[in-house]
Amino acid sequence: MICLRESAARHKQRCMTNQTHDRLLIIDFGSQVTQLIARRLRESNIYCEIHPFQNVDESFIREFAPKAVILSGGPASVLEKDSPRAPQALFEMGLPILGICYGQQVMMHQLGGNVESGHGTAEFGRAYVAPAADMPLLDGWFADGDEQVWMSHGDHVSELADGFEVYGTSPNAPFAITADLKRNFFAVQFHPEVHHTPNGALFYKNFTDLAGFTGDWTMDSYKDQAIEKIRAQVGDKKVICGLSGGVDSSVTAILIHEAIGDQLTCVYVDNGLMRKGETEEVLTMFRENYNIPLIHAAEGELFVGALESVSDPETKRKTIGKLFIDVFEKHAKSVGGAKFLAQGTLYPDVIESVSFSGGPSVTIKSHHNVGGLPERMDMKLVEPLRELFKDEVRELGRELGLPDSFVGRHPFPGPGLAIRCPGEITRQKLDILREADAVYLDQIRKHGLYDEIWQAFVAILPVRTVGVMGDGRTYDFACALRAVTSVDGMTADYYPFTHEFLGETATRIINEVEGINRVTYDITSKPPGTIEWE
Repeated sequence: MICLRESAARHKQRCMTNQTHDRLLIIDFGSQVTQLIARRLRESNIYCEIHPFQNVDESFIREFAPKAVILSGGPASVLEKDSPRAPQALFEMGLPILGICYGQQVMMHQLGGNVESGHGTAEFGRAYVAPAADMPLLDGWFADGDEQVWMSHGDHVSELADGFEVYGTSPNAPFAITADLKRNFFAVQFHPEVHHTPNGALFYKNFTDLAGFTGDWTMDSYKDQAIEKIRAQVGDKKVICGLSGGVDSSVTAILIHEAIGDQLTCVYVDNGLMRKGETEEVLTMFRENYNIPLIHAAEGELFVGALESVSDPETKRKTIGKLFIDVFEKHAKSVGGAKFLAQGTLYPDVIESVSFSGGPSVTIKSHHNVGGLPERMDMKLVEPLRELFKDEVRELGRELGLPDSFVGRHPFPGPGLAIRCPGEITRQKLDILREADAVYLDQIRKHGLYDEIWQAFVAILPVRTVGVMGDGRTYDFACALRAVTSVDGMTADYYPFTHEFLGETATRIINEVEGINRVTYDITSKPPGTIEWE
């Protein structure tokens, strides 16, 4: 239950240990959601690896020996000069192949079909596909009528390659589902991997069943492999782990502790950007449940002092990232020279920050814990969750025996309230935000909604609005409530609060929090928005 991106040498060395698993190769053309393909496959316990297109040639494929290949989406156009391609030899190897979005267009382009660009070719968001013919790949689809899918493409296929037939259409995608059944080639314009294609997991399972996969890869296997990998990486050296109290860092800490025991020290950095009562809650929760050395680094003045009057979101994130490194460096020395820094970095952090594969993925935003360590530091990173999603981390946490109080916590980003304060950061705005956020979360818990929601928070807006309270005029800040549902954090929908809940919550915030006189609710999905405001 793993997917890996790695150097060719490392891949060759490691392949010798993984021959017992049927393997699927995902060729990555730079889509922001390529890893979601792997996530769907993992739901069926399929072993897969993601490799960027520029690292995959004929010899690589033959050495990898996959039972099937998936071609991902991507931001390029096949009509552009030097745009990504699959190895032409791939189509002569007799392997089942599934092309997704750009992957469909690549298949058509390389096999003799046509792709068009320009007016009327783009499509973004929900769409509904109707069946045009039946085939095994569509078993279980269309049982209740047309299937909801997620489209995200600028070009589209205008002419099929020889041997392909149409099996599904949508109003704006006449070749939404296509296949050459003789060669086991399949190509679709939509993204089955995203949450907004509800039957996408079944679609992928049908493909892997057709390809003959047995599904023998589990989270228990992943845990054991991760522990072995940590031991091999760390040896007898000391490790410090950045602990935030969220599920990511908690699972990282417990996993590493299982691997190396008392070689680990956790460092909780109180950066002055935490929610109300967060520090006390985290320290108590961790110390009452685990006997792991834990340093409380009270560094609020350092962080807030450096961020005061800063408004650019990328500057905020990079400043916070640098200061975290400074604090970890200090405490690495204090524990007797730790040689490794452990972080709960997840794949959504990585893909939004950088092109993970070195390929054409677009940077969305920098994450404070992505990008490596300064050369001056005599430390290396340990990031055992770097290719997992939040739901998988929670599953791993349960596998490790973490209590529900850890596993079920909403995500809370390392930059904390700094990225929930668009525009200039001031101590006053942070204090107002803490109070408003506390009221909001209290409301969510009182109404029994906490576990239904993926993440919820308040953002204080960089505007003041006129209000009237009693007989007086106010000129205070506006705030925005944010609550989303998600499975993996890569896509998200806003939570459908009732108007009664929103009205009651707005009234409480305005009445109880000095400095806010207007409350709004953010109903933007991801995409096009992100979950956090900055």
